[in-house]
Amino acid sequence: MEEFVMANVRVKKETDNLYFDFQYLKIRCREYTNLKDSSLNRKKLGSVIKRIETEISLGTFEYAKYFPQSKMLDKINLKLEELSGKYRKSPTFKQFSEQWLEEFLPSWRVSTAESYQTMINNRLLPFFGEMEASRITKSDILKFRSQTTKFNDGKLKPKTINKYMKLLKMILDEAALRYDFTTPYQGIKLLKEEKVHIQPFSLAEVNQIIQSIRIDWRNYIIVRFFTGMRTSEIDGLKWKYVDFEKRQILIRETFSKGRYEYTKNDTSQREIEMNSIVYEALQTQYKEQAGKYEHVFVSPKGDAINNSNFLNRVWIPVLKKLNLTYRRPYQTRHTCATLWLGAGENPAWIAMQMGHANTDMLFKVYARYVPNLTRSDGSAIDQLLKNNIVNISELPTKKIKTAIEKPNEVIENDGFWDQFVQPEQMPTQIAK
Repeated sequence: MEEFVMANVRVKKETDNLYFDFQYLKIRCREYTNLKDSSLNRKKLGSVIKRIETEISLGTFEYAKYFPQSKMLDKINLKLEELSGKYRKSPTFKQFSEQWLEEFLPSWRVSTAESYQTMINNRLLPFFGEMEASRITKSDILKFRSQTTKFNDGKLKPKTINKYMKLLKMILDEAALRYDFTTPYQGIKLLKEEKVHIQPFSLAEVNQIIQSIRIDWRNYIIVRFFTGMRTSEIDGLKWKYVDFEKRQILIRETFSKGRYEYTKNDTSQREIEMNSIVYEALQTQYKEQAGKYEHVFVSPKGDAINNSNFLNRVWIPVLKKLNLTYRRPYQTRHTCATLWLGAGENPAWIAMQMGHANTDMLFKVYARYVPNLTRSDGSAIDQLLKNNIVNISELPTKKIKTAIEKPNEVIENDGFWDQFVQPEQMPTQIAK
């Protein structure tokens, strides 16, 4: 390799483009430009390289200031940390991720911890496992994302890939804080996720399902369709959380994989109002059980609902019987949201019933399905205008002269404007 000290502007023969060639921290740096080789461009870049050389000699040079998108930044930053004495050896990614999981375990739901463990074992450890945490670079992270994108013939969805990236960021950011290095996860944007497409049932389809489903599951499906409860919320619902007096269902816990846990988040802790259909279904269910069970809905053995059993023995058969397109049982929740919106319920109230923190989800996901239910496609405002606005055909047909057309002429209004409130007739004081 050529030995050099001075910084230079050179030309890449393959492209005839100019590039900077200099040494910084005993590292040879080449930064390429899109400028073609010409005397004018050499003069421009020459002034820049002289500034760089001066700043390097004065110790004021900032690599990222000149080359913010450079692939050399990770290497330069690590070198600076070593020279400043800030860098200290960190554990491998595998060692730190195990420590991280153990320490944060008490703050997560069991299902969340299991999900993180699976993601780390299946994807993160095979790639980053033996790397020293503080030596992982931005380039490594982008390479990991690129490989993950191609996994399973590129069928892994952006939403799933983003989950891995978010988890990786959480681990690296924590390691950076503890071992005093700059986190390499900087300036990396999440992949654009596909728009959520739901498949709610129509009211006619809901009615078909209710009438055709096995009698012992009828009350269960009615409550699912008209409360918007999540599968984990309804499958383990206990009678102590059903308040007939206030006509409310109290969501206080979830049931999944044979265990009870706290709800998805604090917002999911809520009280769902029973409409008349839900109230009647639960009353019927209560009388039929005669106080035998702790759970509202039970398996033939009296245990909490096994979701796979319901899926294979009840849900799939009834959809096939009715020749309806298959949809996951979770679509009952989406169906409930669209029915509430279609009925004209307050969006804030619907969000609260669904366990959403705000109304964003309603307008992003559900609103476009409402026109099919309520004709909210402009016909409502059209009817309002017809009922309350003067008929255009009844207005005078004589042209009214305007001040623009005849600036010095008094406007003739033939008394037409007299029916409207004039400015001088308006109250001058704001009403308290």
